[in-house]
Amino acid sequence: MPDRDVSAALSYTGSGAPRVVAAGRGKVAAKVLERAREAGVPVHADPELADALAGLALGAEVPEDLWAAVAEALAWAYSLSDAAITPKR
Repeated sequence: MPDRDVSAALSYTGSGAPRVVAAGRGKVAAKVLERAREAGVPVHADPELADALAGLALGAEVPEDLWAAVAEALAWAYSLSDAAITPKR
């Protein structure tokens, strides 16, 4: 069972795989979440994915076996951006 007190942050430039830019457990996880919220970065709750990403080295590309889960999280985040800029009809 994944640790519920874990967080990870990704960076994706549009080429290659996303990279882990921050990750931690406990107080570090809380700080990662705090910084993300301060920066207006969407925060997606997925303890299993966060646990897997937190096990990677900082700067590491997301491995292929996590691509589908990461793609879902990125699609969710992008949908929030689209909703914010797309006028309602």
